[in-house]
Amino acid sequence: MKILATLLVAALAVTSLHAEPKKLLVVTTTTGFRHSSIPTLEKVITQLGKDSGEFTVDLVQQPPGHPATGFPKKLKKNMTAEELTAAAADEAKWMDSLRVVLQKLSPENLKNYDGVIFASTTGDLPLPDKQGFLDWIKAGHAFIGIHAAADTFHGFPEFAAMLGGEFAHHGAQVGVECLSEDPQHPATAHLGKTWTIKQEEIYQFKNYDATKVHDLLSLDKQPQVPFTPGHYPVSWCKPFGAGKVFYTSLGHREDIIDADPNLKGRINSVETSKAYQQHILGGIEWALGLKASKSVAP
Repeated sequence: MKILATLLVAALAVTSLHAEPKKLLVVTTTTGFRHSSIPTLEKVITQLGKDSGEFTVDLVQQPPGHPATGFPKKLKKNMTAEELTAAAADEAKWMDSLRVVLQKLSPENLKNYDGVIFASTTGDLPLPDKQGFLDWIKAGHAFIGIHAAADTFHGFPEFAAMLGGEFAHHGAQVGVECLSEDPQHPATAHLGKTWTIKQEEIYQFKNYDATKVHDLLSLDKQPQVPFTPGHYPVSWCKPFGAGKVFYTSLGHREDIIDADPNLKGRINSVETSKAYQQHILGGIEWALGLKASKSVAP
């Protein structure tokens, strides 16, 4: 019996070593503010998948030739009827091109994937089937939200309920000492009791309920008003039906995301960037079911 058990364990180990990597869609399309750090997020997430061997990445990017922020033409006072018509036509054309790239998030195409990452998406994205997308997550898939993912679908409350919170506002970039709420979770196990970040954009949230999420990182005082104590969430995870959701509000600055020591204008240390990458990787691994945490219900 001992020999049989040993062989079984060995067979399982070999099987796990040769398991097919999970497949992720990384979405970086925007209809609102567009973060300059998006290409850095795309690069780092793709590299984390390659280095770990745990997942592959397909990108859903902004259609080429589109502006960094907003629609091609902003409405101005005293525009003529012809100018208004042209602006409306440009906006419609732009949204049509977004619909084409976002067809990758159709219920039919999502059958090919294990999870989706919204990496600093913003605005009301023209998904083929918004409710169908949420149903897909609820059916047992992973959703990972990074930074401005919480600034997406403000007119779709079901999305905020899935995510666990909604972006309200932020102040000037500040230094913070994040408190680790879970020393066992793959996204925070490497951080110790506190994690000091020299400079980052810190979000404040609405439609957040601490009883409906599992906090991973938080602040114990309002970052722009240091003497205002309270509970200010930074990162959390939660179940969504049979699916899993991981969100971190960190990821505004390139030097938070990228560990390149020669990165121009670096303020945060390389060690901070490496810790952030492990934070992201651990969240992805948990959401995909590759790593568990005893502190979070399966």
